[in-house]
Amino acid sequence: MKRKPSAASAKETFVVAIAAAVLVSAVLAPVAYDYGSSTQSDGTVSVITVSGTISATTVDGISEDLRNARTNESVKAVVLKVDSGGGAVAPSERLYLEVLRTAEQMPVVASVQGTGASGAYYGMLPADEIFVLSSTQIGSVGVIGSGGSVPYPDSVIRTGPDKAQPTTDQRERTVESLKRQFVGRVMEHRGENISLSREEVAYARTYLGPEAVQNGYADRIGALPTAIDHAAELAGMEDYDVARQEPPSSLGLILLASQTDNGTEIYKRSDRTNGLVPVTGPLMVDEVPYHDPEVTGNASA
Repeated sequence: MKRKPSAASAKETFVVAIAAAVLVSAVLAPVAYDYGSSTQSDGTVSVITVSGTISATTVDGISEDLRNARTNESVKAVVLKVDSGGGAVAPSERLYLEVLRTAEQMPVVASVQGTGASGAYYGMLPADEIFVLSSTQIGSVGVIGSGGSVPYPDSVIRTGPDKAQPTTDQRERTVESLKRQFVGRVMEHRGENISLSREEVAYARTYLGPEAVQNGYADRIGALPTAIDHAAELAGMEDYDVARQEPPSSLGLILLASQTDNGTEIYKRSDRTNGLVPVTGPLMVDEVPYHDPEVTGNASA
């Protein structure tokens, strides 16, 4: 005869499960900020990663990283480690505003790895300087939007003919307005260095690193360590610490299943806190990319 587990044994399992969850979280968590400066340090350079599609979720995390850097007295400069082909319009503008706010308080240097295009380029524009690799692709100053519209069925009642169904002309005007805003930001922030006209910028081309330095889209050829050194120099630091913050993984893996009094409890890693949280809804293996049906984004070429 199979004996049912007692309440006490179930609670013990739960406690062990929580302890295991903490340990697993500690192991898998990204490198956290360590703002504790060494004795001889003049301060800290915070390296913040901007990678993947620029979406509301990714910008939430980056914004928090930038806010932490701004509010910590030991952080004297920020380096954006960028590898992104862009994303949705509104999150890209939010990224731009957060970087702009940070650049008003301390030196910000962008270090572009593989790609820094479209919304990602928009976001890094307020940086004091942009470093690229010879293989970097940068630019794609433009917006992509859907054209045309699908007629609503007669069963849908709308209060106006344009409600939730803008015309193609209206969408074209929206995309054109966003493009002008993007080009204007480029000319505003890169204007003194850029050798291209507004019309040429609006072509939305991407450029390899050396050409980008030549036409003013970027400032220098150099890897991430060079960008970090330069950010420290701009902040007037000779001896400094480096704190790196990597974004949480979006693997969405199940980390733990625990038997409790109420049955089996399943935990996963939180995208926001990176800690373990109970699973309360259907599980997903991969995160669904953000998609705006009206304006699909300023994705790279």
